[in-house]
Amino acid sequence: MSDTPPWSRSSLLCAKPFNAMKTQPRILIVEDEPAIAELVAVNLRHNGFQPVWAEDGESAQRELDAVLPDVILLDWMLPGQSGLALARKWRAEPRTRPIPILMLTARGDEPDKVAGLDAGADDYITKPFSTQELLARIRAVLRRRAPEQVNDIVIIGALQLDAATHRVNYQAQILKIGPTEFKLLHYLMKHPERVHSRSQLLDKVWGDHVFIEERTVDVHVKRLREALGSAGTMVETVRGAGYRLTAQPQVAVQT
Repeated sequence: MSDTPPWSRSSLLCAKPFNAMKTQPRILIVEDEPAIAELVAVNLRHNGFQPVWAEDGESAQRELDAVLPDVILLDWMLPGQSGLALARKWRAEPRTRPIPILMLTARGDEPDKVAGLDAGADDYITKPFSTQELLARIRAVLRRRAPEQVNDIVIIGALQLDAATHRVNYQAQILKIGPTEFKLLHYLMKHPERVHSRSQLLDKVWGDHVFIEERTVDVHVKRLREALGSAGTMVETVRGAGYRLTAQPQVAVQT
């Protein structure tokens, strides 16, 4: 008996008429277990998505080079490069950086989730998972992918953010900030000196907090502080309440 599954990448693409596929979100499934990939693909097809399957990092890269998907479902444990390494690689490349990545893995411990988010994943789904939950999370990241465009300039102390040019500078020095951290900083700077809970930040910055863990906020705040460098102290942790951006950060007193 052949080990080849009764479906293939090309069969996924032909499952719908050509005209119907034009407006379907394209989902790249990077998964080395055919049974799981088939289950996910069937549910995606039946819910208006266009699934494409890649069994390892090399074949996934070929798909990305050909056509960029709207979302990547990325398994952690893959032959060759791990999903973690692939997420870091795709986040570092300008062409693939904006694509939402949902990490699929059986590793459900908090340190593993943090590692996945630190690698650049937008969301983290633990196996076994509900297909309805998976579909809901995909729809959520697609909604967040097209945020309302606000072209303004916000200045807090020596920190300046230009939404139109997507630039941040501190004391006249340009800072390199990722897209999610940029949105988080923009919101905090638009509402300075106010304390924002994690759930409020998820709702206002990510756009939908139903399926996203609050730990996600902590990871991105950490990244934002690192990107801000010496201005990172402007983003304060308010114990038991959330986060606040202030123009007058507290300075540690030497004793």
